[in-house]
Amino acid sequence: MWLLRLLAVLTALTVAGGVLAFLFTHDARYLQFAWSLFRYSLIVALLVFALMILERVAVIPV
Repeated sequence: MWLLRLLAVLTALTVAGGVLAFLFTHDARYLQFAWSLFRYSLIVALLVFALMILERVAVIPV
């Protein structure tokens, strides 16, 4: 769980860094990078949350 939190913080810092780099340089590549990283991280986060919910709901006999 700590690894997921660390990855979330690093992703948020990277997205913020991309936006700040865009604000300083006005190069659209930084904004595109930040947007695509945000989208993919959101998809991964939703998948992780779905697996956590599935783990709580599903009773899997061992």
